[in-house]
Amino acid sequence: MKRSEINAILRDADAFIRAHQFHLPPFAHWSPSDWEAKGEDVREIPANGLGWDITDFGQGDYAHLGLTLFTIRNGSPANLKTMQGKTYAEKLLIVDVNQVTPFHFHWTKTEDIINRGGGLLKIQLANATPDDKHLEDTDVTVSMDGVEYHFPANHVVTLRPGESITLPTRLYHKFWAEESRVLVGEVSVVNDDHADNCFLEPLGRFPTIEEDEAPLYLLVGDYGKYYKA
Repeated sequence: MKRSEINAILRDADAFIRAHQFHLPPFAHWSPSDWEAKGEDVREIPANGLGWDITDFGQGDYAHLGLTLFTIRNGSPANLKTMQGKTYAEKLLIVDVNQVTPFHFHWTKTEDIINRGGGLLKIQLANATPDDKHLEDTDVTVSMDGVEYHFPANHVVTLRPGESITLPTRLYHKFWAEESRVLVGEVSVVNDDHADNCFLEPLGRFPTIEEDEAPLYLLVGDYGKYYKA
C-alpha cells in the first residue's frame, strides 16, 4: 500500500468515527514528530500494539480485501499466564460495503464483535477441522447478545446496529458490510496479532508500505521507526 493511500484512509476513518460520536484517545492523533519526542512513560502503547492498524492482507486490493482497526486498549500475552495486569483488549474496526476480512480464527482469543452503528455486518461462520486447515461441515454454536444459537456450517449471521456475537476460539469467521459502512467494536481477551491469527488461506497480516509521502499518524508497525525511548 502507498503511504498516501493509508493517510487518506486514516483521515476518512477518523471522520467516520467522530460522526458516530465516538472519541479516540489522545495518542490516536500524535504525529511522527510527537512520537520521536516521547519517553519511557508511553512504552505501553507500542509494546502492546495500541493504535492504528490498516491492512490489505498482503493482496494489494484494500477496497475488496482489507480492514481498518484501532486498538484502544490491550494487555500483554504474558498477562494471561499470570492473570495480572490487563487480560483484555478493545478495538474499533471499520468495515466497508463488500470489503471482506477473510476466513480466520484465533487459538487463544475469545471476542465479542459488536455492530456500533452504520449498516449491516455480515459474518460467515464455520468450525475448524482438527488440523485447523479446513472448514468443518458441522453445526456452529454461538451466543448472540446472551442468547444461544445453533447454525449449519457456513451460515451467515447478520448483526444490526447494537447487536453482537461472541466468537469462541477456533471458530472460523469471515465478515463484510452491507447497505453502508459499519463501525464495529471488538471486546476480547488479550490480542496478539503476531501469533494468534490462523487464516484459512495464506495471507499477510500487515501491509508492505511504499513511502510516497510522510505518515499522517503512525500505524502499529511504524513505532519502531519513530519511537526511540
